[in-house]
Amino acid sequence: MQTIDRAMKVIKVLAGSDTKRWFSITELSKECDLPVSTLHRLLQSMKRHDLIQQDPEHKLYSLGTAWLEYGLQMYDTFDFIGLIRPEMEKLMHEVEESVYFSKPIGLEALVVERIDCPHNPIRIYDQLGIKIPLNIGAANKVMLANMPKGDMLKIVQSLVSADERESFLELLNKIRKQGYGESHGERTPGTSSVAAPIFNHQSELIGALSIGYVNFNVAEERKNLIIEKAVQYGMRISNRLGAK
Repeated sequence: MQTIDRAMKVIKVLAGSDTKRWFSITELSKECDLPVSTLHRLLQSMKRHDLIQQDPEHKLYSLGTAWLEYGLQMYDTFDFIGLIRPEMEKLMHEVEESVYFSKPIGLEALVVERIDCPHNPIRIYDQLGIKIPLNIGAANKVMLANMPKGDMLKIVQSLVSADERESFLELLNKIRKQGYGESHGERTPGTSSVAAPIFNHQSELIGALSIGYVNFNVAEERKNLIIEKAVQYGMRISNRLGAK
């Protein structure tokens, strides 16, 4: 277990930077709080399994190709290639805004897919693989609102302060009844998003479809259209997955 914990520390450092891709063993030792000698043995083992790779010239380390291989295999199991992604592309062309698909994982949501509009010069860029607490953003709130009540309450208790919990639960109830969620400037000032839940053939929540847009570019009529399309495509994808 200790080896796995240490390996995951290394992976989180290598994957956690938006600007830095390659790290020296000294940098990893500092970031992971591990002796260089211990880290060297660990890195050699991880390299044999393609979990990391090493630049032979500069002796720097980065994520290995195994993560791409396993990620693509998992990606394929989500029915993206044959079903969800094509619907996201259609939605993007209809609203001419960026479209996202997120999945809940524990107390967070993972941005699994993003379709950018090539005709829109202003884009909201949420990196694939980014994790966001489930109490933040339209997609995450719409997922929370449509989870089984027991699961939802546990997550809310963990993420929302006691003095804000009652009003937050009222908001989730409203989102569930209206069938969509909205977010305005929660993560990036001047931007908004609208999201609808996605359900599978057992009517279980599997994720959320969301549309991101820049506020100054959207009049009330267009905002209503974006909401309408998010709900329409959320239901459409759910129906294609067999939801009743």
